[in-house]
Amino acid sequence: MKRRVAVIGAGPGGLACALLLAGKGVDVTVYEKQTQVGGRTSAVKLGDYTFDRGPTFLNMPHILENVFHEAGLRLEDYLDLKALDPMYTLYFKGGTEEFTMTTDRDRMKEAIERQFPGNGEGYDRFMAEQALKLGKLMPILQTRHDRLTDYLSPRVLTALPRLSLGRSLYDVLSDYFTSEELKYSFTFQAKYLGMSAWECPGGFSILSYMEHAYGVHHPIGGMHQVPLAMQRAIEELGGTVQLGAGVEQLILNGKAVEGVILESGQHELFDEVIIGADFAHAMNHLVPEGVLKKWSRPKIDRKKFSCSTFMLYLGVNRTFDAPHHTIYFAEDYEKNVREMTQTLELSDDFSFYVQNPSVIDSTLAPEGKSAMYVLVPVPNNYSELDWSIEGPKLRRRVLDALETRSPYQGIEAAIEVEEMFTPDDWEAMGIHQGATFNLGHQLTQMMYFRPHNQFEELDHLYLVGGGTHPGSGLPTIFESARITAELVLKKEGVRT
Repeated sequence: MKRRVAVIGAGPGGLACALLLAGKGVDVTVYEKQTQVGGRTSAVKLGDYTFDRGPTFLNMPHILENVFHEAGLRLEDYLDLKALDPMYTLYFKGGTEEFTMTTDRDRMKEAIERQFPGNGEGYDRFMAEQALKLGKLMPILQTRHDRLTDYLSPRVLTALPRLSLGRSLYDVLSDYFTSEELKYSFTFQAKYLGMSAWECPGGFSILSYMEHAYGVHHPIGGMHQVPLAMQRAIEELGGTVQLGAGVEQLILNGKAVEGVILESGQHELFDEVIIGADFAHAMNHLVPEGVLKKWSRPKIDRKKFSCSTFMLYLGVNRTFDAPHHTIYFAEDYEKNVREMTQTLELSDDFSFYVQNPSVIDSTLAPEGKSAMYVLVPVPNNYSELDWSIEGPKLRRRVLDALETRSPYQGIEAAIEVEEMFTPDDWEAMGIHQGATFNLGHQLTQMMYFRPHNQFEELDHLYLVGGGTHPGSGLPTIFESARITAELVLKKEGVRT
């Protein structure tokens, strides 16, 4: 008889894990409370316009290709990926200076030398040394870490000299570049973890290297095509994805998880359960209070969480001659980041990101129109900001910034449809305190000190996604799916 496995949450991690299990013949059922798959990577549909809810590009697509391959499938049969070159354009000093990033190393070095003389050699060193660093760190990102003795394993001891222990991401990039703008250009990726480059561990210098080495890719139809592709593949392999089917609580027998209770009141028994939902939210809502000790509600509240994001989705009745991705740095970027992550206040001088996908993808907006996406990193809800007041005020400031600091002059008059999304909305989606990027990635919350893929406090329960090892970001989330799937398959005696 097939072993039955439940996956709670149809985000990228839960779907990737379910796909790997279904590919090995496991009877897997995914429960998703929303009416579409994807979670943070779902779609926003406003009239004739379609937007990505959260992530707007795919990095290191070979990791997702491997997930499909291990399930006996080919990613190219499910997804049409387009590499972006240039990757993105960065704007400094109130939008008066710009710098464009490309994966073409010769062009990139020439651009650096032209705009930041004397820094081209640092770029060459950065690319060479980060390639070695990534090679040493990948074995850590691809294996479980649920014992303290794992720190004495050869894979960790070999990587130690490359971990930049005790140094921040900003410190590491200062070894390569003298220009502050260049340092920001290669450290802003800390925002993918919801962290400050001045606090983010230096080992994460691999994030910008991964972009420059592997490029960034846009799936035609938007990033939500990635979870849709996995849903289709799971169902073709005999798995089930139930939408509009929220899980109310885990069924416990002592410390053993025996199934799930749906919001409909239905009880379903399973051999193993995998939580792909936001970790802290799930622990606070799916497990009765008093059951957990290490990850109890008070102890979760003492952990460090990522920042949040304020979003505007704008359907506009015109096109703009602007890149697919643009990032606008605050004039005092360090102060902006400190306010967002430490003092938890809204910056007067803020950074923001704009996606203009209609320049390469005609499926997202009617002809001659654009589906614009604007993101402002902001404090999470531990800030206690009142977004019913601050949301409309920040919307006004963002629209003003688009007019004065970007190529998007005239955008407000062109808006046909619009949605504003605040940290309160992220929290309502089931994201703890609206912390869009999950638990922070301080060294004290990494590897063994992060919630384990095979959850340490309850039997027959597993985790997948940004809240477990190896952490946030789609490539690492897909690696977490592979780690967790292998643990379940080994437990159930299924040959991999």
